[in-house]
Amino acid sequence: MSSFIQTGDTGARELAHGRRGRLHLYLGYAAGVGKTYRMLEDAQQISRQGKDIVIGYFEPHGRKDTMARTAGLEMVPTRSSTHGGAVFQEMDTDAILRRRPAICVVDELAHTNVPGSPRAKRWEDVQVLLDAGIDVMTNMNIQHLESLNDHIFRITGIRVRETVPDWFIKSASEVIMVDATTGALMNRLKRGVIYAPEKAERALENFFKESTLAALRELALRQTAHELESREAEPGAARGEENPANASLLRRDRILIFLTDSPSTTMLIRRGRRMADYLDADCFAVWVSAHKRTADSRKVQDAIEKHLNFARNLHIETRVLEGDNVAEQIMDFAHRNQITQILAARPKIRPWDHLRSTDPVLQIVQVATDVRVIVVADRRKRF
Repeated sequence: MSSFIQTGDTGARELAHGRRGRLHLYLGYAAGVGKTYRMLEDAQQISRQGKDIVIGYFEPHGRKDTMARTAGLEMVPTRSSTHGGAVFQEMDTDAILRRRPAICVVDELAHTNVPGSPRAKRWEDVQVLLDAGIDVMTNMNIQHLESLNDHIFRITGIRVRETVPDWFIKSASEVIMVDATTGALMNRLKRGVIYAPEKAERALENFFKESTLAALRELALRQTAHELESREAEPGAARGEENPANASLLRRDRILIFLTDSPSTTMLIRRGRRMADYLDADCFAVWVSAHKRTADSRKVQDAIEKHLNFARNLHIETRVLEGDNVAEQIMDFAHRNQITQILAARPKIRPWDHLRSTDPVLQIVQVATDVRVIVVADRRKRF
C-alpha cells in the first residue's frame, strides 16, 4: 500500500465548503503510485458519512482494483466530443454545476481537453467548480507542475506538454503526497498492474527508469515539504510575530525577470516563478521596448507578447518600459521597486566580447552594483 503525507489544515475526510470550494490535491511522482486509489478510498469514506459527493471524471486505465473503488459512488455522465474523426469523453462541467454536489472527485487534473471544448485544460474546469462553491478532490504527478518543466526535461529528456500553473496548486487547502518506493513501483509495472505489457515496455524506456523515478520522487517529496512549510509559516506572519528589531535583516525579496525575445526566456520565467515561491518573493517580468524600431520588430514583438502572456498565466506581474538604453531602464525600475535580484538569460557571445559588447545583459551586470544579478544558462539536454 502507498503511504501518504498530508499538508494543510483540513483532512480529506473533513471536507466542507463556504462560498468558494476548497481544493484537495493528491500528488504523486509517477503513474501507479496510488493517487486515484487513495482519492477514491477517501471518497468512499466521505460517502459513508452521508456527505453529497460525486465523481465528475474517472479514468480507469484498465486497473481493476482502482475501478472497484468507484462502486456505489454517483458518477456524473461525461460528454462526447468529436475531433479528427474520433470520439472522446470529457468531463461535463455544466452537468456537474447543474447537479451541484458538495464535493466532486476529478481524476487527472493536468489533462488537456479536446479542441473546441469550453476550456482548454481540466484544471480550468476545476476552477469553475471551485468558484461555484464545490469542493474538489483531484490528482496529478509532480512532472506536470509548470515551474518544474525545464528541470523535468533535464532529468528525463521528455518535454511534458500538459502542465498546471504553480499558483493553482498553491490555492489548494490540502496537498497529500501519495508515495511508493521506486522498487515497489517497478514491481507493479512488471506485474502489469499499471499498464498493459506493450505500454509497460515503452514506459521502461521513458519515465520508468529507476534513476528517473528516484529523481522524480525526490522532487515530489521536496514540493510537499515546501507546501507544508509555507502553510506553517503563514499564521505567524499573519499575527505580525516578526521581530521589528530584525526587520531590516528580513527584507522581502523582490525578483525581476529580464525578458528578451529569445526562446530561453520561457525557461527563465519558470525559474523566476519557482524562486519567488521558495523565497516568498514578489516577482516582476520586465521588457524594455526601444524607441528605435528595427526590421524584425514585428517578430520580436510577437515573441515578447508570448513571453508576457506566459508570465501573466503564472501570476507574475508584467511591465513594459520604453527607452533605448535597456540597462539604464532596468536599473531605474529595480531601484524604484526595491528589486533585490535580477534574473537574466546568458547571452550568446564570444569570451572576449565582454570587453566591448553592447549586449543588455552584460551592461546590466556591469552597472548593477547594489542588486544581485543571476545569469542563467539554458541547460538543454543533448542526445
